[in-house]
Amino acid sequence: MQTFSTVELDKIAERAARQLKRADALLIGAGAGMGVDSGLPDFRGEKGFWKAYPPFRGRKYSEITSPTMLDENPEQAWGFFSHCMVMYRNTKPHKGYETLLEWTKKYFENYFVFTSNIDGHFAKTGFDPERIYEIHGNTHYLQCGKGLQCSRQIWSALDIDLRIDEETMRALDELPKCRDCQALSRPNILMFADRAFNPLRTVEQEYLYKKWRRKNELARIVAIEFGAGEAVPTVRYECQRMGRPLIRVNPLDYKADFDSVSFPATACVAIELLNQYL
Repeated sequence: MQTFSTVELDKIAERAARQLKRADALLIGAGAGMGVDSGLPDFRGEKGFWKAYPPFRGRKYSEITSPTMLDENPEQAWGFFSHCMVMYRNTKPHKGYETLLEWTKKYFENYFVFTSNIDGHFAKTGFDPERIYEIHGNTHYLQCGKGLQCSRQIWSALDIDLRIDEETMRALDELPKCRDCQALSRPNILMFADRAFNPLRTVEQEYLYKKWRRKNELARIVAIEFGAGEAVPTVRYECQRMGRPLIRVNPLDYKADFDSVSFPATACVAIELLNQYL
């Protein structure tokens, strides 16, 4: 893995800041790597997932976060989901979030957040909820496990804190139920091979995002992308498509097109360096 000196990173930050200063609008893209500086796992590869959750060794992340797991082993699925909910709820977003929020107030009032993260940390930091598009949903909300076949309701999960057997990751308390039909409820997140996801909250966010894009159709949108991987590259594709140019911040998968800025650093490091030039 190539390493970069402080001087090299400083030059990259200066170049990226020049691009940001020329922006008419700012698109903030964020993948799992955005949360690493907050102490959250990014589940990079199956070994990364097993390191964070040893009881699931030998199994795939996509297997655990699937409707099939909820159907076949609801106690273990909910043990995992409850653990994630509490972890996201109790973790303070790293200081880079606050600095980004300050940028939107000082320099980039015309912005939008496009994220695959389900931790809710942009809203927790204070970003305008009407300027956040969480493409995979948000773990702080619940829905019926039957999806729209039962109910259009989406409700808060902030009271979820199940007791868990740490050795098996099985929930020990009664599992959350749907408010309407009393069937098993689930997080309002888009899982793998998911046909029961209630998209209504996400569709509202998508509508606002597309409205923002139409408004800025002729604007110079600079996209700054944090910690978006190649395994599920939705955030990378959107930032690459919209960025004029793109600033790709990633300690490993940082390479971008020749007319973009490749910034080989974590989100916190990059934001701190950029802040010196804005």
